[in-house]
Amino acid sequence: MRIEKTLQSRIGDMDFDNISFGNQYSDHMFCSEYKNGEWKNSVIKPFGNIVFSPICPVFHYGQAVFEGMKAYKDKNEEVFFFRPKENFKRINKSAIRLEMPPIPKDIFINGLRELIEIDKNWIPKNYGQSLYIRPFLIAKDGVLSARPSQDYMFIIISTPADAYYKRPLKIKIEEKYSRSAIGGVGFTKAAGNYASSFYPTRLANEEGFDQILWTDSSTHTMIEESGTMNVFFWLKNKLLTPKANDNILSGITCDSIISLAKKLGFHVEKRGLSVSEIVKGLKTGELKEAFGCGTAAVINYFKMISYKGDNFFLPDIPEKKRISVFLKKELLNIQHNLSEDPFGWRVKLKNFS
Repeated sequence: MRIEKTLQSRIGDMDFDNISFGNQYSDHMFCSEYKNGEWKNSVIKPFGNIVFSPICPVFHYGQAVFEGMKAYKDKNEEVFFFRPKENFKRINKSAIRLEMPPIPKDIFINGLRELIEIDKNWIPKNYGQSLYIRPFLIAKDGVLSARPSQDYMFIIISTPADAYYKRPLKIKIEEKYSRSAIGGVGFTKAAGNYASSFYPTRLANEEGFDQILWTDSSTHTMIEESGTMNVFFWLKNKLLTPKANDNILSGITCDSIISLAKKLGFHVEKRGLSVSEIVKGLKTGELKEAFGCGTAAVINYFKMISYKGDNFFLPDIPEKKRISVFLKKELLNIQHNLSEDPFGWRVKLKNFS
């Protein structure tokens, strides 16, 4: 791996007490090329623009996948990743579905470890803050034909991150648009999944909602995800979440919450969740909490869910009594090395291999 360090760090311009997600980027990025059937030319270099041909397939056919992961610092300045090998497995699962070459383990791990070692000063120290890391794989050969690319580039960039949402959310149950379909790529982190959500989300925003609660594409009767997050419901003293399938992304944060909640004694179920069951719970008051979770958001609870023009406000529970707030704190404590990690999720930067 070649390393080209920047001559002038931009970290002096960074206000770590006023972080806006995705607007400031660390000094360096990692790049590796796939050409003629092999990976080569791995380099860490100063963050900056990259020149591509206008006929790259990523621009025309959306052949691109990505990941979202985080690095944390504890009070002793030790740096930790959170379940990084799950991100490695998932980006390759996404790549295979989009007919892209899997990223070799040594390129992913060595590139990530060396990049964050160089840019570790960009990791915020405050509780709840992190360095959000974005690995992504794009198609880049110069042929306009509608076929899989022959050439690819794997890139890793990072950005200091605070809370993605800073308030409880108002959610609308979607009745027309879909995030994914049976047999499609909903279970992957394909770029097009997110682009297709922008328009219906804007429509919901214009109606006064923060996000959409996605439903199945066939009947719009089954709950799937919320915006870019997996979703949980505290209904009848059970913590419920839709079972992952071809339509639903297997969230690493979601899986962590399930494991953590079970260890803490909660009754957790992964199963099909119908819109009618959730609406009934809202009407009867048996649905006490609902919240979304993901790498960027961690956990964010909902204050209102709307369906067919009816707005249902969830119970106004004090923060200290909310299951969502409790689980978020327990998860953050593990991520920040403030509590024991019985699951082995926390991986020291220097031990990552």
